[in-house]
Amino acid sequence: MENPAAVNHSGPLGHNACMPHTPLVELTRAGTLECQHVGSIAVVNTQGRLVASAGDPHWMTFTRSTLKALQALPFVEAGGPAQFGFSTGQVALLCASHNGEDMHAAAAQGMLDKAGLTYKALRCGCHVPGLFTLLDQPPPPDLVFDERHNNCSGKHAGFLAYCVQHRLSLDDYIAPDHPLQQAIRRDVARAVGMDAQDMVAGIDGCSAPNYAMPLAKLALGYARLASGARDSEFGASFAVLGEAMTAHPELVSGTGRNDLAFMRAGRGDWVTKIGADGVQVVGSKSRGEALALKVMDGNKQALYAATVEALDQLGWLDDDQRAELEPWRARPIINARGLLVGDRRPAFSLKAGG
Repeated sequence: MENPAAVNHSGPLGHNACMPHTPLVELTRAGTLECQHVGSIAVVNTQGRLVASAGDPHWMTFTRSTLKALQALPFVEAGGPAQFGFSTGQVALLCASHNGEDMHAAAAQGMLDKAGLTYKALRCGCHVPGLFTLLDQPPPPDLVFDERHNNCSGKHAGFLAYCVQHRLSLDDYIAPDHPLQQAIRRDVARAVGMDAQDMVAGIDGCSAPNYAMPLAKLALGYARLASGARDSEFGASFAVLGEAMTAHPELVSGTGRNDLAFMRAGRGDWVTKIGADGVQVVGSKSRGEALALKVMDGNKQALYAATVEALDQLGWLDDDQRAELEPWRARPIINARGLLVGDRRPAFSLKAGG
């Protein structure tokens, strides 16, 4: 962490210590409560007004990969996609936590080519592609992968392109004091309506700086992102980013993934992004609102189920969308023999305002 003292106000020693969350999803077996996933939800409009909530809508949480679209702001604001000739799909990859499928690695390579760089300039590290780890599939024994297959390679390719554009050093582009990261911190703070110094800084899984902020502030950032050109400060950039994400959700995530399914169900209206350890945000272009969720134990099934339930309670789903998102909803628990052994069900009701 950048500043341990800053963490205390929102961590174990501060107001978060009271854990004012609410159960979001419960699991029962034989009618007996077995597991409970607690968390909080904030629904905010583009003016920052809290429309609805559950638990603590001001809970301080790391944004993880939900931040990627906002981290791209300095590059897009500086005209980077046009200068380097990035396609709409490559802009979507700036915001991606992708599977490392061939289409993702190829898009990342194309971005690097346009910036005159090789994949060896990437500082995101190398891991087994998410197509296998995230979908619980064994990788083939002859699998070859590198930094381009890292789920954050698009974000990092954009980081590098910004550095080429502004003639900044490449080797240390992920350092918190690098001009790129300072520009990102500045623009993220502006997008979510915070003082940059009030965002708690940490290091994400891809080694780049990441920021913690209240859920309601994260939701505000996505309400503004989804509003696109209507935003008075970042309108042109938000339009580029939001439209790329909804046009190419397969590049934002990939086969079998949550962001792909949710943005397809949103039919161009929802800008969605999931983050590690139980964070998800959905912004609606037509409504000028966004919801941000945090499941405290990071359980993915609970996160997906709570998100669908929140969308339904908000009235964002029609019958077709309910059917399309049914696989992501809280569902009965079936064992390996196909027997019904329990139930997974939503356990919250959104309340108006705070």
